[in-house]
Amino acid sequence: MRVIVMAVGEDRPGLTKALADGIVAAGGNWLESHFARLGGSYVGSVLVELPAGGLAELKRAAMRMDADGFHVSVETAAEAKAMPDRMLGFELVGADRPGIVRELSTALAGLGVSIDFLETATVEEAWTGGMLFRARAEVVVPEMVSFDTVRAALEDISGEIVVDFDED
Repeated sequence: MRVIVMAVGEDRPGLTKALADGIVAAGGNWLESHFARLGGSYVGSVLVELPAGGLAELKRAAMRMDADGFHVSVETAAEAKAMPDRMLGFELVGADRPGIVRELSTALAGLGVSIDFLETATVEEAWTGGMLFRARAEVVVPEMVSFDTVRAALEDISGEIVVDFDED
């Protein structure tokens, strides 16, 4: 059985070790993960393969970590699907303002495009001191939608946003 372990807590040494200890105690195998410091917290997710009967032990370990201020939840993972070969990568940069992610996700969803990976950040612009919004994404494009249609939809978000696409 595959599960996703999600965790968030005030950043301090030993949090990843606590997760790894709980996974091993449940007989689990750590398959893949994503961790980052976000807003002063340590945030992450781990895909874990568990043996039969391991779920109860992992949930007990999660409750122990939760009692120590490291909030951990465990969810059953969806069945893995074959990766589509119609992927499009891009980077987006523009003046930060509320609603950019909503506009980006609305444009993609309207075309039936699914987000496989999305990483965003705001950074201070060197010359003006204003804030810039940066996004890096990999998206899955349906067969009936051309890459040019996706490009046009993203470029139409705003004249203040620059979109740079990976080579096809």
